Amino acid sequence: MPVVSIRHLTTYRYRKPVSFGEHRMMFRPMESHDQRLLSAEVSISPTPDMLRHVHDVSGATVGVARFNGRAEQLAFESRARLDHRPTAAFELEGEATLAPGEAFAYAPDDLAELSRAIQRRHADPDGAVAAWAQRFVRAAGRTPLLQAMSDMTHAIRGELAYGIRLQGAPQSPIETLETRRGSCRDFAVLMMEGARSLGLAARFASGYVYSASPKAGRKGAGTPTPGPGSICRTAAGPISIRPTGSSATPTSCGWRPSSIPARPCRCTEPGQATPEITSGWTSRWISRSRPLPWRNLHRT
Repeated sequence: MPVVSIRHLTTYRYRKPVSFGEHRMMFRPMESHDQRLLSAEVSISPTPDMLRHVHDVSGATVGVARFNGRAEQLAFESRARLDHRPTAAFELEGEATLAPGEAFAYAPDDLAELSRAIQRRHADPDGAVAAWAQRFVRAAGRTPLLQAMSDMTHAIRGELAYGIRLQGAPQSPIETLETRRGSCRDFAVLMMEGARSLGLAARFASGYVYSASPKAGRKGAGTPTPGPGSICRTAAGPISIRPTGSSATPTSCGWRPSSIPARPCRCTEPGQATPEITSGWTSRWISRSRPLPWRNLHRT
């Protein structure tokens, strides 16, 4: 797999000079056995009075910036390079399965750790989201977990219309099902709530996606796609799943039970003036011998 270079630029523009509250950034890709960070740097304009990096509860690196003074624009630029070697999903101790009408069974110790990720975040008074998720579980016998999740993502892609919506919180899963349309984060929330209704632990991913498939060529570019979620299994660990069944490869910066703390950049103080936001992410993936020009990469 390639070495991936990521450039992330987010710019906030204001109608008049404003003061800035504390901002927290989740730009730095996480390190693991299949994702090794080669370099990372971040620049901010205007220069913050304080910039520190901390670890959040998931182990992700979070930048904390505090400012003095006022300005009409605030810009964050992050550059990172990583050696990314993802592996296909597999099982270690037999295939994880789902049974109709039963919650997925975790070991007691795992269940205690995963309880927040299993807890549903949106009301489902009539059981519409739960009934939708049960479509992907066989009426008799047991359904392989990977098959059920694959069928769910392909149903989202085939039955719901995608619409761009750059601002605002995700809509409820019920609204997504009723309107038959949604944005990236709307589909991700629907998938996660559907998985949770089956007793599965689901987390929201913050990161970047790229495509290294032959159809995409060697430029690593793709179309805008929803962010991945992570479904926790048992001995084989979590699996990353994209709500639309896309083959794009995710690189992770952090994992959270809900989408708001997983945003790549956010102001943590209430009362901040509402900006006009311009965001862009560019990337290249590199063979061992030849670099390529920067191309689009999509933040999730």
